[in-house]
Amino acid sequence: MSNSDKGGITTAMLMAAGLGKRMRPLTATRPKPLVKVAGKALIDHALDRMQAGGIETVIVNVHYLADTVEAHLRARRLPMRVLISDERAQLLETGGGLMKAREMLGDAPFLCANSDNLWIDGPRDSIGLLRDLWDDARMDALLLLVPHARATCHTGPGDFHMDALGRLSRRRPGRVAPFVFTGVQILSPRLLVDPPAPAFSTNVLWNRAIAAGRAYGVSHQGLWFDVGTPQAIPVDEADLRHG
Repeated sequence: MSNSDKGGITTAMLMAAGLGKRMRPLTATRPKPLVKVAGKALIDHALDRMQAGGIETVIVNVHYLADTVEAHLRARRLPMRVLISDERAQLLETGGGLMKAREMLGDAPFLCANSDNLWIDGPRDSIGLLRDLWDDARMDALLLLVPHARATCHTGPGDFHMDALGRLSRRRPGRVAPFVFTGVQILSPRLLVDPPAPAFSTNVLWNRAIAAGRAYGVSHQGLWFDVGTPQAIPVDEADLRHG
């Protein structure tokens, strides 16, 4: 039985349009999703997780060195259906990228992941965990979070607090938040309305969901790696080797 037969979430948005400025000089000649970690391009790590998690259609947005990303996707010959959301004319940020891909995403909840995101599943596969916990009656956003102490190579102060029911709130001023966003989430297309500008951050959508009490999180049970800079790559690779 396929995931669609079971009523599962089978469509995904893979964010691959960013400039990768913090990853320079590696991104001077290649887009960040094609930077390799442990011998594999970052976008391939994400695509492999999506394939294993039952995703059947993936929309990939492109902007910086877009032809290179598209050629890489063609060469992979994935069993999933791959659609391109072309942002060559203007970089739209994460929220604007979702709005541009709105028609391709359809009217059902969908997975969204950053293509420069690297995670290793724990006892449960993370996409399956998100799919199982999704409750369309209560949620507009369900974010995969990692405890701050286990966010490898992450140097920020954290992103969210989470209550006992999984409801999210923003990091409080002057505090370190206990959870970091992994770049993986399920979103409802209900959020994709009234964009504040052509280019805007997903933070706008999250803030709306939080204000409505419809933003939830779940703690990632495996490993997660921040691959934000060239210096992080050998550290992440060493941790990958040692599990």
